[in-house]
Amino acid sequence: MPVIRKPESVGAFRRVRIQPATPAHMRGVSLIEVLVSVVILGIGLMGVAAMQSVALRGGQSSLETSQAVMQTNAIAEAMRANRANALDYNTAGAGFLCAAGAGGTLAQNDLREWLNNMKTNIAGNVADVTTCGRIENCPDDCEISVRWDDRRAGGSSTRTITTRTRI
Repeated sequence: MPVIRKPESVGAFRRVRIQPATPAHMRGVSLIEVLVSVVILGIGLMGVAAMQSVALRGGQSSLETSQAVMQTNAIAEAMRANRANALDYNTAGAGFLCAAGAGGTLAQNDLREWLNNMKTNIAGNVADVTTCGRIENCPDDCEISVRWDDRRAGGSSTRTITTRTRI
């Protein structure tokens, strides 16, 4: 603690001289001060951990959305490669396809591969039943939709991405 000496008058002002504290006058920090600083540090670290959790969920949702867009583009390119049979890619009568059918024609093989890749890339599991796809109105005004469960990324129960294109 600094030692304050008697003021000396200099002109109209008083000057107070403060001498620095010597080690003999200084005492250690109290246990309460240490505990308060540890509590404040702990609250701050919990806030950082909560922000990290939110950022990871947002990153997962963004990754799944990007994968869904890439899968809609992949099947559109497969349909362009098989332009003569683009009508065979429509799944409008069945709605969303959630299970890959048996192969056969090129269009059926492409649809099977598309669904399997979609499930692997978005859900991480080919057996996933929440990741589905739908193709309508091809070849003139194709509407390709992908639906998946976004709860593990902190979103709603289902999320749908739709891409419209012409073949």
